[in-house]
Amino acid sequence: MRWGDLFYLNRHDRRILLVLLSVAAVAFGLMLCIDGNEKVSTPSSTSPTSTTKSIRNTRTTSSYYQQPESRVERFAFDPNTADSTQLLRLGLQPWQVRNIYKYRAAGGIYRKKEDFAKLYGLTVKQYRELEPYIHISADYQPASTLIKEERYEVYERDTLRYPVKISEGEHIDLNVADTSLYKKVPGIGSYYARKIAEYGSRLGGFVSADQLDEIENFPSDSKIYFSVNVSDVHQLNVNRLSLNDLKRHPYINYYQAKAITDYRRLHGPLHSLDDLRLLPEFPEETIRRLKPYVCF
Repeated sequence: MRWGDLFYLNRHDRRILLVLLSVAAVAFGLMLCIDGNEKVSTPSSTSPTSTTKSIRNTRTTSSYYQQPESRVERFAFDPNTADSTQLLRLGLQPWQVRNIYKYRAAGGIYRKKEDFAKLYGLTVKQYRELEPYIHISADYQPASTLIKEERYEVYERDTLRYPVKISEGEHIDLNVADTSLYKKVPGIGSYYARKIAEYGSRLGGFVSADQLDEIENFPSDSKIYFSVNVSDVHQLNVNRLSLNDLKRHPYINYYQAKAITDYRRLHGPLHSLDDLRLLPEFPEETIRRLKPYVCF
C-alpha cells in the first residue's frame, strides 16, 4: 500500500488506522517514561559501598550498650524488711525481688532461715552463701511465744487448790493439823482431808494412824505421812454423859450406851471398863478400843 492510497480509504478504515496509531503512540510514550525513571533512580557506581557503610553505622549506633556487671555484696539482712536495693546488691535477680515483695504483700512472713530457701529460682549455692547473713527479727516470731512466757511469769501455782505435797520422811500430826495440811499428804485431796477432820472430831482425837483405815476406801499408802500425839485426845466421862451423848462416839452404839446408863442406874458409877466386861454388849475388842477415850 502506498501513502497516497491512504487518502482513498473509506471512512471506516481510516478510523481503524487512527486508533492503531494512537495506541502505538501511547505505548511508545509509556516506554520512554519508564526508561527515564530507571535512569534517574539508578545509583552511581560508589553508592552500594556507601549504603552498606551507612547501614553498618546505623546498626552500630542503635545496638545496646554493654552494662557493667554488678558487684555482689554480702551483709546482714532481714528478708522481712530488706528493700529492693539491698536485695539486688545481694545478687538476687529483679524477678526474684518482685516475688519477695509479692509474698510479703500477701501477708507472708519469713519466720526462720529455711523459709527463705523456698524463694523460686534460688539455688543451693546461693542459699548457702546467704544463710550466714540472714538475721530474722524476733518481732516476726508467733505471738503465742509471748503468751506462754507471760503465763509462766504471771500465773503461779494455786497452793490452796493444788498444795505442794510433802516428801517421804516428813510427817503431819493428825490431832494438830487442819484440812489444808492434810491435803499436803500424797494421795489426800479435799474429800479425804474433810473425812479425816470429821472422824477425828467424833473420836475426840486419833491415838493411831491405823484408825484412818476406818474411813471408807481410805488410801492406806498415805498413813506413813501421819504422826499422832496422844496427849491431845479428848476423853469421855462415862459417868456423866447421857445416852444420846454416849452413842455419838464412833466406838459406842445405842445398845452399848444404854447398857452403860443401865449399869449406872442399877450399880452406881463405873470405876473402870472392867465393870463392863461381864456385859454381852462389851466384848474384849470394844473395851480395848474405848480405853483411850473414857474416864471415870
